[in-house]
Amino acid sequence: MPSKIGLVSDPHSTTAPLQEALALFKHEQVDTIICAGDIAGYGRDELSRTIELLIDSNCQMIAGNHDYCSEEYDYNGQQEKIEAFFNNLPRTLELTIENKKIYVTHAEPPDLQHGGIKLLDTDGHVLPDRKAQWSEKLKTLDSDILIVGHTHQVFSEQLGDVLVINPGSSTFNHTCAILTLPDMTVEVYALSNKEPIMCWNWSMFNTVQEDKA
Repeated sequence: MPSKIGLVSDPHSTTAPLQEALALFKHEQVDTIICAGDIAGYGRDELSRTIELLIDSNCQMIAGNHDYCSEEYDYNGQQEKIEAFFNNLPRTLELTIENKKIYVTHAEPPDLQHGGIKLLDTDGHVLPDRKAQWSEKLKTLDSDILIVGHTHQVFSEQLGDVLVINPGSSTFNHTCAILTLPDMTVEVYALSNKEPIMCWNWSMFNTVQEDKA
């Protein structure tokens, strides 16, 4: 039987699309759920519930850059519990499923929280020079699959020997994804009854710089 892996990233303390993604994963009977970081951020009053949803789904999680910005959030009386949760999150995951090596980090290997793998233009098209650049950079990564978040770009691209997947932000891109192994196929799903935004960042709206996403 193939193994299905539910992929979600950058929920940014916004529960409705995350709940929808988790319900989809349950319906599709995924075997594993992975969240590529930035659990916190922006939707501050829903932080504790976001964490509860991920824990209840047995999601394997890593920390993103927003998950270290404790001064930003209203903990609703649960500061000690929430800070302990974030302090215990790893920065990376390494898994082997169906004989495929999977590496998970928030922005880019080995464990960077900023920068990130940006392959798309603002219309969501793959930029050939970026694809070539990252194919070269990832030559030393001893993995078959790399799962990232952070950039709020949605893609599944073979970069050299590595299949790189960003499921997008459940909040801002309105997306999640399911990876099927050993086939190495990826299906992206729309959330919130909205058209997926393949490339989304704050700088498009003249608020903050892209790398702060």
